[in-house]
Amino acid sequence: MSLVTGRKKSRVIRGQAAYHGTGIAIAIFFLAPFVITLLASLRHGTEARLPPLPPWPTNGISFDSYRSLDSFGAGIWQHTLNSLIVSVATVVLTVVISLLAGYGFSRYRFPMKNVFFILIIATLMIPFQSILTPLFIILARLGLNNSLFGLTLVYVTLQLPFSVFMMRNSFEAVPIELEESARVDGCSSFGTLVRIMLPAVRPGLVTVGLFAFLASWSEFFAPLILLNSTGKFTAILAVVNLRTASHGSIDYAALEAGVVFMAVPCLVLFAFLQRSYVRGFTSGALKG
Repeated sequence: MSLVTGRKKSRVIRGQAAYHGTGIAIAIFFLAPFVITLLASLRHGTEARLPPLPPWPTNGISFDSYRSLDSFGAGIWQHTLNSLIVSVATVVLTVVISLLAGYGFSRYRFPMKNVFFILIIATLMIPFQSILTPLFIILARLGLNNSLFGLTLVYVTLQLPFSVFMMRNSFEAVPIELEESARVDGCSSFGTLVRIMLPAVRPGLVTVGLFAFLASWSEFFAPLILLNSTGKFTAILAVVNLRTASHGSIDYAALEAGVVFMAVPCLVLFAFLQRSYVRGFTSGALKG
C-alpha cells in the first residue's frame, strides 16, 4: 500500500514540476523581448548608436537614451500627454456609450432591435484601414482633421462594436431578478442601472476600458493619416519619427527607450486590472 502511495506522490510531483516548468518557459519566452529592449535602452554613449546586437550594455548602464527622447519633435512628454488625452477620452466615451447601449439592447424591446445589433456587430468585419479615407473627408468637412478630438472620435467609433457586444452580454449574464427587485422597491431605470447593474457588470466595463486604452495608446495608422502637426503627434508617431528621421543614422538606444516608455503604462494597467479583465471575459463575453 505504501509503495502505491509513493508512486502516486512521485507522479504528482513530476506532473507539478512539468506544469510549473512549462509555465516558467512560456513566461521567459514572452518576457524575453521586453527584457532585451529594456537592456538595449540602457547602453551608453557611442555604444547606443551601434547595431542592436548584443542588446545588453557592455560599457556600463546609462540613462542618456531616455534623456535624449525629449530632444525629438515636441518632446516625449508632450507626445505622451497627447496620447494620454486621446486614450483617456476614448476610454471615457467608449465606456459610457457602450454601457448605455448594452443595457438598452439587453433589457429593452424596440423595433428592429436584433437588426440594429447585428449591423453593429457586422462592422467588426470591416478593416478600419479601408474606411480611414471617408473618415478623413468627414473630419475635414467638420473642421476636426488634425485634431486630438477628431482622432478620439475615430477611436471611439472603432471600439464601439466590440464594446457594445461585450456590455450587452455582460448585462445578459446578470439575473433579471435583481433588476425586478430594485423596481419593486421603487428604483427608477437610471437608479437601477447605477446602483444595481453597474456593480454587477464592473468586470465587463474594465475589459471594455482596457481594450479601448490599449487600442488608442498603441494604434499607429489612424494618427499617421489624421494628424500632420508635429506638436499633436501621439507617442507612437514620435517613436516612429525617431526611427526614420535621423538621416540614416539610427539611435537604437533612444528607439528602444521609446518602446519601453510606451510599454510601461500598458503593463502597469494590465497588472492592476488583470483579475477584472479575466472575469469580464469569462462572465460576459462568452455568454449570450
